[in-house]
Amino acid sequence: MDIATRRLRSPRLAGNPLDTADAVVGWLAAVQAQDYPAAVWAIGQRTEGATATDVHRLFDAGAIVRTHVLRPTWHFALPGDIRWLLDLTAPRLRAGLGGRWRDLGIDHGVIAGAQAAFSRALAGGRQLTRAELGAVLQASGIDPDRQRLPHLILAAELDALVVSGPRRGRDFTYMLMDERVPAAAPLRHEEALGRLAERYFRSRGPAQLQDFAWWAGTTLVAARRGVAGAGESLASEVIDGKEYWFGDVAAGPPRPQASGVPAAHLLPNFDELTVAHRDRSAADHPDGRFDPGLFGFGSILSNVLVIGGRVRGAWRRVVGVKSVRVQVRLLDPLRPAERAAVARAADRLGRFLERPVEIEWDGPRPA
Repeated sequence: MDIATRRLRSPRLAGNPLDTADAVVGWLAAVQAQDYPAAVWAIGQRTEGATATDVHRLFDAGAIVRTHVLRPTWHFALPGDIRWLLDLTAPRLRAGLGGRWRDLGIDHGVIAGAQAAFSRALAGGRQLTRAELGAVLQASGIDPDRQRLPHLILAAELDALVVSGPRRGRDFTYMLMDERVPAAAPLRHEEALGRLAERYFRSRGPAQLQDFAWWAGTTLVAARRGVAGAGESLASEVIDGKEYWFGDVAAGPPRPQASGVPAAHLLPNFDELTVAHRDRSAADHPDGRFDPGLFGFGSILSNVLVIGGRVRGAWRRVVGVKSVRVQVRLLDPLRPAERAAVARAADRLGRFLERPVEIEWDGPRPA
């Protein structure tokens, strides 16, 4: 199998899926989640048959939490992992944010005052939205304007004071970490680094050290220490002159595909198949073609259609009250069997959203 095909198996997009959404998050260790609906679908299509309702329910119950960790963006993680992940990665995040905080007039005193106000307001299991936390700061004499509010909440997340609470309609809430997440014994730094490396390479390999360093928000030196700390749980292979690391996927034999056609996947924004690697060339179109205008971000980090792990187009969904329309824009013509594979992927999305699905094709006619 080539790298693209092997990378479908390790994150459970091919082979045997996992039973539940929280099992997926545990397997991946962390799932980029600033685009909440996209991250929910990223989790869902790695399960046997979970629906969006199932994932929302686990999130609202706190079986999956969301906070800033690894890199300066939101990620899903399990309650049992979030504390050691923060201990490992928050110091580097804080250091990287120092200049921006100085520009906003945020110093240690302001952070301490904001966190004292947050602690009082959230005590007793209270759940407040970002706007409500802004009002808390205002009442405490702390200016929340000029982006100070999100950065002060971010500081509280990095200090493990607050974490996601249940959704309130379309709004997200925050709760005190100690009232949402069970206490856990801290890990030694090197133990945590080795654990993160093992979890990363088993769920995203084959991958290079630079990929792990990018994803974990760390240095190459630390990435090497992480691989060393993972010990015999990881193995390496030189492919085209580059060293790749991977773990035992333990995902079972791959399921046969209809007519021998590789599976198609409608990957959401920032799916871990793409965003988790610094070198994303393995996912390139087989002949290297790419049209930035086709993709929402001008890159493969946006909604992409992949077949056999290779980018073949872009897609977007339009969710109605009773149905969902999937608009597919192609880079090149698909064979009839490939179009059928895309139709199966769209049907999977429809089952996930619990609505019938229709496909609109835009692009070259079938080959």
